[in-house]
Amino acid sequence: MCGIVGLHLRDPDLEPRLGALLTTMLGEMTDRGSDSAGVAVYGNTDWTPPGSATVTVLADGVDVATLASRVGAHLGCGVRGRELGATVLLFAETGAEALATAVRVAAPEVVLVGLGSELAVLKGVGLPMELAVDFGLPGASGWQGVGHTRMATESAVTAAGSHPFSVGPDQCIVHNGSFSNHASVRRELARRNIHCDTLNDTEVAARFVAAQIAEGAGIDEALAEMAGVLDGFYTLLVATAEEFAVVRDPIACKPAVIAETDRYVAMASEYRAMAHLPGIVDAHIYEPEPGRVYHWHR
Repeated sequence: MCGIVGLHLRDPDLEPRLGALLTTMLGEMTDRGSDSAGVAVYGNTDWTPPGSATVTVLADGVDVATLASRVGAHLGCGVRGRELGATVLLFAETGAEALATAVRVAAPEVVLVGLGSELAVLKGVGLPMELAVDFGLPGASGWQGVGHTRMATESAVTAAGSHPFSVGPDQCIVHNGSFSNHASVRRELARRNIHCDTLNDTEVAARFVAAQIAEGAGIDEALAEMAGVLDGFYTLLVATAEEFAVVRDPIACKPAVIAETDRYVAMASEYRAMAHLPGIVDAHIYEPEPGRVYHWHR
């Protein structure tokens, strides 16, 4: 089942309302996935301070101040931590990859679920609206947001197994559907020293796409390559610090709706998630065609 929502703002005047709009969108998808949920927010300066990198980790039972101190000692600079629901944000004035590497070395017991200079990823187990409140999402600003409500089918109900999956700097993926050959692709990625943290099939797709981007591919090219390797039915929403892209499988098995206005591009599994958006009555609303990548730039 699962529900996807995404909002890419074109009008800066809407940026203070990003979190509130995304919260309502997420709540409308509760019926499609009530066991866990997550969001990725771009441009909220409280979560991604200018000049700093932000890494999101799941650190159950770990003291945040101690964690930040351990990572900072390895990194050689100050690291600050902030707890938001089940997730912990770590900030440092360094590069996102350097901070992520320090976390992996200094605190191997935590699970890294997001990294970037503009991206914060928050996720947990429970009802989507309750999680959104725990995260502080209704009051968040920003220019782009992605969300997912999960109904677990292929792996356990855990915060780590919920979406979004962010495995490259300022990149994230949410997915509705299933990949039938994800185990064999996971093994092939492992042979390339690309390892997954969970058994979720979406993480395999996220790592495959991130690897393509790291090798120089654009989103369209990376998603086309993924479609030729991963078999299944899906709707994917992929976001980066500059882009917002939607693609469905070649027979469009899973639902998706897009709404475009001069002020935003919105995407959801069902129209009802977008019905409250400003100016929706005048929006261009359509279903994305099978197998076609729809792509918007910041």
